[in-house]
Amino acid sequence: MTAEILFGPERRSGTDTMDNAARLAGGLAALGVADGDVIAVMLRNEPAYLELILACRIAGCYYCPINWHFKSTEVGYLLHDSGARVLFVHADLLPEVRAAIPPDVTVIAVAPHPHVQQNYRLPTPAAMDGALPYETWLAQQRAYAGPARTPRGHMVYTSGTTGHPKGVRRQPANAEQQALALQTVRDGFGIHPGVRALLSAPLYHSAPSLFAQQALLQGECLALEARFDAEQTLALIERHAIQTAYLVPVMYVRLLRLPPEVRARYDLSSLRFVASTGSPCAPEVKRAMIDWLGPVIHETYASSETGLVTVIGSDESLRKPGSVGKPLGPAKIAILDADGRRCGPREIGRIYARQPAYADFTYNNNDEARRAIEHEGLVHIGDVGYLDEDGYLYVCDRASDMVISGGVNIYPAEIEHALIAMPGVGDCAVFGIPDDEYGEALAAVVEVAPGSSLEAPAIRAFLGERIAGYKVPRHIELVSGLPRDDNGKVAKRRLRDAWWSGRGRAI
Repeated sequence: MTAEILFGPERRSGTDTMDNAARLAGGLAALGVADGDVIAVMLRNEPAYLELILACRIAGCYYCPINWHFKSTEVGYLLHDSGARVLFVHADLLPEVRAAIPPDVTVIAVAPHPHVQQNYRLPTPAAMDGALPYETWLAQQRAYAGPARTPRGHMVYTSGTTGHPKGVRRQPANAEQQALALQTVRDGFGIHPGVRALLSAPLYHSAPSLFAQQALLQGECLALEARFDAEQTLALIERHAIQTAYLVPVMYVRLLRLPPEVRARYDLSSLRFVASTGSPCAPEVKRAMIDWLGPVIHETYASSETGLVTVIGSDESLRKPGSVGKPLGPAKIAILDADGRRCGPREIGRIYARQPAYADFTYNNNDEARRAIEHEGLVHIGDVGYLDEDGYLYVCDRASDMVISGGVNIYPAEIEHALIAMPGVGDCAVFGIPDDEYGEALAAVVEVAPGSSLEAPAIRAFLGERIAGYKVPRHIELVSGLPRDDNGKVAKRRLRDAWWSGRGRAI
């Protein structure tokens, strides 16, 4: 039975949701979407997104989530690389990306749900610009009645450790993996049959997408927020007797900033499990959440490639501050040095992992990159850390330059490539710096070319026209020369270390 969807004032029954999902699957088949094909979804959180998730299981296709903040160039790359056959996009976002959509992609424009319009203060949706209107198109479709197809999930794009984003294309799971995965999401996300769940994070991220899939398939209800609001989250937990919630550290910070009298106003006694992943949680923030809510706070270490690898509960977190836990279920972890030798306890090296509960994967159109990260059946996604004497994992740093800000992976090379094209920029370095709210924020040190003059607002405006707003560095420093290593490369580590010195953590 499919979970009831609670969205703003709307309650949508599991039966109605599955009826829409079945018609969506029938419509996709009528558009020529075959078993193993890809559709793309560029929507904010709303029920239509959840119905598409279920429809892809019926239609046997992958859905490629696209961050709705992305600009035309970013969207165009994902559509081309994924080979998406259909794009579902909120109507107000369509004008920004229309020119980048390949001509063979069918575009279906979704009028934002009234609750989405209210939360984002959106204007009246623009003209559909040649796209099929979602509600009209869906009403004309019949439920899928063809041969059974293999259920598939998302194909998330991740920057990982190198250059262009890569699509993680996972093979269908076998029966044994499906059984293991159910236990994994129970232990790591608190999802179990009959659960009353709450999701505040954007569905275009990997972990929230997985959380939503499983809550829909197993839960009694899924309360979905259009966007995170700290007090509204507390109100929803009380109103719907939520048992399991997915939150990330930046949300913890905002919840903790609520005045004590506001926090005390809500009955949160139904809450049994809070799941968090995607970015490291500062020990002091986690302790404050445990002091407030009790031993319900859980953190997992995960990636789009590996799935959920570790989990740590509240009591363990208090005993092992800073750890992300022990292997989850049958997961395997190894810490290897540069020569592939296994490191001893507390010896820092590269983190390699595998979660057998998930089927193997490749990078879409880039199997060479997939093979490059594997060693003896385990994969490395760029982090370095160590295991202590009790087998608890600690993540110390990243072998790559990837920044995680508020749970979002950001690859500085993309920003540097855009920035270097600006007149007056001689060279630049972009990296992550400490941020009490987001964990990390972006900083850019810009070398001004001789004879040129630049100002930070102009740099932000230049980048804002070319990349998503959250990728534009908050801190911009203008210098006459950048420090360099002996090989002539910018010594980014020296720039970065000055910010992290004395912080007690490196990411």
